[in-house]
Amino acid sequence: MNYLKDFFGNEVLMCALLSWVVAQALKVLLSLIMDKRLDWRRCFGMGGMPSSHSALTFSLMLMTGLRCGFGSVEFALAFSLTAIVIYDAMGVRAETGKQGAALNQILREVLIEGQPITQQRFKELVGHTPLEVAGGIVVGLIMVLIMA
Repeated sequence: MNYLKDFFGNEVLMCALLSWVVAQALKVLLSLIMDKRLDWRRCFGMGGMPSSHSALTFSLMLMTGLRCGFGSVEFALAFSLTAIVIYDAMGVRAETGKQGAALNQILREVLIEGQPITQQRFKELVGHTPLEVAGGIVVGLIMVLIMA
């Protein structure tokens, strides 16, 4: 049972996971404020403000640096992971969302013999804008300040 104690006693991991939870909860709250409806799917959905991926990886990176040293191999790994996740969130996944929106528009407008090409809807909210990533970084930073 020391495994569970070690797992839950890992401050770096707990900070990262709590950053993700806080960012996901903020998505629900912001969705309620902006859309005037409670959308619990935002708890587990991708995309949106703030980026939970950025919050998790940024807090992981910063806590790793604080605990292991900013010159450590562990920090270098955490920094690299954070850079990849943020680049992917703003790049590849953001473009995928734009393509999803374009495909959905085509499906709404284009008919073949009076029938839609497909009934499938593509996900449009899968990536992040730079502002959403910055929001995630702020959440991660706040969580590190609270937990460090």
